[in-house]
Amino acid sequence: MLTSLQNPLVKQLRKLHRAKERREQQLFLLEGTHLVEEACAVGLPLMTVCCTEIWQAQHPSLWQQLQNRSQRLEIASPEVVKAIATTVEPDGIVATAERIYSQPLALKSFGLVLETIQDPGNLGTMIRTAAAAGVEGLLLSADSVDLDNPKVLRASAGQWFRLPMGVSSNLKTEILNAKKQGMQIIATVPTAAQTYWEVDFRKPSLILMGNEGAGLSHPLNELADAQVTIPLSPGVESLNVAIAAALMLYEAKRQRSG
Repeated sequence: MLTSLQNPLVKQLRKLHRAKERREQQLFLLEGTHLVEEACAVGLPLMTVCCTEIWQAQHPSLWQQLQNRSQRLEIASPEVVKAIATTVEPDGIVATAERIYSQPLALKSFGLVLETIQDPGNLGTMIRTAAAAGVEGLLLSADSVDLDNPKVLRASAGQWFRLPMGVSSNLKTEILNAKKQGMQIIATVPTAAQTYWEVDFRKPSLILMGNEGAGLSHPLNELADAQVTIPLSPGVESLNVAIAAALMLYEAKRQRSG
């Protein structure tokens, strides 16, 4: 049993709290039963699994799966599991997996592009919403919060594993490629004359969403075939970017379903 916080493995896993270490080790953390279950459901191989004896006893079926899917399994004290996790009260299990971003993405019908998203809760929520709305894939700018930030994974409620995602250092090129493939590019702009429900989302569409404070950059805005606005009541300055994305995605889903 792992009981010491000075154990080399424990030290290595604790480093994964930091983005720099996740990039260097090419690993990320999965915290909690739900995320581990979702990883197993999609067949994601796990590198290291650490759980408490109590957790093991309470989840015999999942433990059996983990024995077949993990390179290394360790029983650990609750103190060690808590030290490895980023959550205040972990539920008894943490695991690691190799970083997996499917890039480039072959977006042909319905995609979401996110530029310079900084809040992990927002990103995780948009991943969850995009998966629910049937988005083909999500493309994220390289200067955004890491896709495998632990808060992003938790906010995605397990949909992180089911939505194809990629990270790009040149979104402009990616968007131009999508235009060449016949996709219309749609951006939200507060001053646009057209509302978001007036766009024909039945066409192959790529929705652009920008930074929480600054919005979409001018170079990307210029690529839009349609600029739309989300009407707000007087005195309301803006919507949270995850809420705005949800409105856009579900209007697209409504049109594409009907």
